[in-house]
Amino acid sequence: MYFFAYAMQLLLLLCALAGGGLAIFQLYEGRSHALKIVERLHWLVSGSLLLASALLLHALFWKDFSLQYVASYTDVLLPAFYRLTAFWAGQPGSMLFWALSVGIMGSLFALTRAYTRLTPSTRLWFWLFFYGIMAFFGLVLTTWSNPFLMQTPVPADGSGLNPLLQNPGMIFHPPLLFLGYGGFAVPSCLALAQALSGARGSEDAWFRISRPFIILAWLFLTAGIVLGMWWAYMELGWGGYWAWDPVENASLLPWLIGSAALHTLVIEDRRGKLARVNVALMSLCTVTAFFATYLVRSGVIQSVHAFGDGGVGTPLLLFVLAGCIVSFWAAFSEKTRGETLENFFSSREGLLVLVAWILIALGVIILVATMWPVLSRLWSSSPSGLDANFYNRVCLPLGTLLMLVMAICPWFGWNGGCKGKGGLLLTLGAAAASVGCLLWWLAGQVNPLPLAAHLKQPMPLIAAAAAGGVTLACLYMLLSAVRNRAWRRAGALGTHLGMALMALGIAVSGPYKIEKDVYFNEGGSDTVGKYTVTLLSLEQGRNPVGFDYLEARIRVEKDGRELGIIGPQRRLYDKFGQMNQFSEVDVIPGLGEEVYASLLALDESSRVLVRISVEPLINWLWIGGALMCLAPFLSLCRAGQRRSPGEEKNAA
Repeated sequence: MYFFAYAMQLLLLLCALAGGGLAIFQLYEGRSHALKIVERLHWLVSGSLLLASALLLHALFWKDFSLQYVASYTDVLLPAFYRLTAFWAGQPGSMLFWALSVGIMGSLFALTRAYTRLTPSTRLWFWLFFYGIMAFFGLVLTTWSNPFLMQTPVPADGSGLNPLLQNPGMIFHPPLLFLGYGGFAVPSCLALAQALSGARGSEDAWFRISRPFIILAWLFLTAGIVLGMWWAYMELGWGGYWAWDPVENASLLPWLIGSAALHTLVIEDRRGKLARVNVALMSLCTVTAFFATYLVRSGVIQSVHAFGDGGVGTPLLLFVLAGCIVSFWAAFSEKTRGETLENFFSSREGLLVLVAWILIALGVIILVATMWPVLSRLWSSSPSGLDANFYNRVCLPLGTLLMLVMAICPWFGWNGGCKGKGGLLLTLGAAAASVGCLLWWLAGQVNPLPLAAHLKQPMPLIAAAAAGGVTLACLYMLLSAVRNRAWRRAGALGTHLGMALMALGIAVSGPYKIEKDVYFNEGGSDTVGKYTVTLLSLEQGRNPVGFDYLEARIRVEKDGRELGIIGPQRRLYDKFGQMNQFSEVDVIPGLGEEVYASLLALDESSRVLVRISVEPLINWLWIGGALMCLAPFLSLCRAGQRRSPGEEKNAA
């Protein structure tokens, strides 16, 4: 059975090579009589991936430990839904799932009406690039990352799934990332295809044709990143949601490039400018996705998430370099019309470009900082990485500037100057944000710090104020968009509103968090900020899925009123030894402040060490993230797209 699964992966490779080779031959001959054959090969590509994936899921569900992959990532006690999600827990399975995502997205695009309106030349170029990606996946899956390797003798039990991955966030986090990567493959290939076919004048623009795939890819990637942040916050026990780990940064790179492209595409759609820039940015979304995979699977960067090399690092790097060359070659092949941009700081067009530049700058800084251990080897015999303090010092000002630009951009017209009541509303919004920032400090909700302490780190307050300004602007315009049934515009505004709420949560929760490590005897109490915490009891137990636990029952009070009881745990899994203990946190949620607890250790005197954190506005980060993931669905609506008279005038 598993030989058949391997044969399906081999079929993927052969069909992709045949389809790409036939497309090259047709383009060289300047003919398209074999286009139908090229197109129909994608059904074999997607079908072979579906069959291979189904067989791997079958093996995972039925605990077939004759497969090395199943034995490496599952065991007999692992619940069924975690056994199935082990599909993407390891390197071979995750590569298969990513290939499946790309294949499905390509097949869905081939079924759209918009695809049928493309010229034969553009279709051939599209399939050439698409099959190039699929051939690379086929090569990887049949050589370095084959999930269907057998083993004898067959073990009675498997090694088990890493306890850190046994969390609902990890059920959805990786597949959403891969769906985002796969979704971007369609507009990336189409952008390259149209640039090289030169058929822009005889067919609709590539970004309009592939618009649903661009939005869905960005949505999936956003959801994957936000869920990964929530998983880190709830599972790792250190009270944070972003550690600037190389693998975390890797997934952020295509998101930053894709977000920049969404803003520059608005300019091309409305004003017909930045055609070359958009081809380059969209193709780089896919290139950086492969680069993210290179970081995870090459062993070039040390990370708690990395899989190690496994032989696939060098092929991935070569594929990324080839992708960069093709991207810029195709971008410069795109015809430019020579239009100049409007006033940079006083028009919506210029401010959108500024937003894109900030996002790209963040991506470049994160890329260089992530690769610093590798780059510093050129001049140092003992290279070292950059810590989280570097990222925070550099990225926080740029993030604050991004919020400020987003706060003022909606009030400016395309040709410059504030549109309509924009000047008055911009002034009122700035005043409201400033007053709100002052009231926030006076009320002591952020942190009972003296004014001098706030003046030493003004960026969080400025960022919070800017986020407030973006929120006001989005709410005002969102009401108008809903009233006019402009659902696409409403989707964009809802996404920006979610981004503002996330920025507010990030700006406040990090710098103004109160954290304290408390040693408890049973019945002992301590204070953390405005809260009193009391250890009620210690409970030990055994979970039937294969771990022992120690749970601290802690009462949390504020101003003499009990808020609740939290029970952080320390877990010891049978399959991972005495040295690998895992923390299970517990929280008392709140829209203002959240109390967060993780059990760190138990000493010889039966005292427990518990880390208690007061996280201000942390849940607004998750609320904003959920809104960013849901609002783009409105942008997929086709009906009811009528603009207000003011919008029609500014679009001219």
